[in-house]
Amino acid sequence: MAKELKTNNTSSNDEIDLGQLFQMIGRGFNRIFRGLLSVFLYFKRNAIILLVLVILGAATGFGLNQIVSKKMKTEVIVSPNLESKNYLYDVVAELQANIKAEDTVFFRSLGVDVENLKSFEIEVAPVSGASKKNLETEMKYLELLQGFENSGAISDIVRAEILDKSSLDQRITFYYKDATLGDKYARIFMDYINSNAYYKEIVKTYTENAQDRIRQNDSLVKQINVLIANFSRKMLTESTATEGRIVLDNEQQLNVPQLFTLKNDLIRDTESKKIELERRKDAITIINFGKPQEIIKSIYKKNIVLFPLIFIGIFFLFSFLKYLNKRAMEMDV
Repeated sequence: MAKELKTNNTSSNDEIDLGQLFQMIGRGFNRIFRGLLSVFLYFKRNAIILLVLVILGAATGFGLNQIVSKKMKTEVIVSPNLESKNYLYDVVAELQANIKAEDTVFFRSLGVDVENLKSFEIEVAPVSGASKKNLETEMKYLELLQGFENSGAISDIVRAEILDKSSLDQRITFYYKDATLGDKYARIFMDYINSNAYYKEIVKTYTENAQDRIRQNDSLVKQINVLIANFSRKMLTESTATEGRIVLDNEQQLNVPQLFTLKNDLIRDTESKKIELERRKDAITIINFGKPQEIIKSIYKKNIVLFPLIFIGIFFLFSFLKYLNKRAMEMDV
């Protein structure tokens, strides 16, 4: 009998515990619902105030964007030639230093009014290059080429790849407020950068050497054409030539396939020199001279969203402090 009574008491306690648990869960859901309802009622009571704050904040952000003075910029993509990369960075630093120092004598010699350079800035930086993954792929490609025979074609490919990766383009950026004067002064400064007498003389000498090389190549190609033409005529009239060779009057042998190879090499060299002449007309080759463009800073673009959030945040903080003060007064009572 005692055991049955003990078992009934245990079952009754378990039922009470489960009932209390369900009651606690129910009270928890009721609190959550009341909390959500309170939040809804809060927003409902203050809907007009919040709407006014959003409109006021958006208007403030828009107005600030209009008040803040806007700056312009011109970007010039250049390619330093003849190991002039260090010179480029030095001359840009010189120009920027003279702008800060307001060197009237220096800028007067360039035809620039120093009073118009109050907000003018100039900087140079490398143009973004290839990614690390691409560079690793290219290095594997060059290593693969090393395994081939050391021919002229492979050497040309390796040389072109090395030059392409080592001669990184640079971006010169001019900052200013007046679009007309800013673009004009940017062109004046680019002319000044390319006015270095030392590099002008080097470019002149390089051009003369390249032109002489082209003339010599053209002359050699003409001579090879004459030799090949004579060989063709002899092949038609004589049957003594074997294996692509012919004996000339002076008993020297003519290797026609080698002549064709030499001719092709000369033609490729001439084409390369012509391209280099176009690229190296100045110490700093201008690849692209951009047009004036407005600088839009990210913070200005976010003002229309930022200020409404700030005003609403201040309102929420004020409401929270008001609620805390009310609760504190109730506790005092």
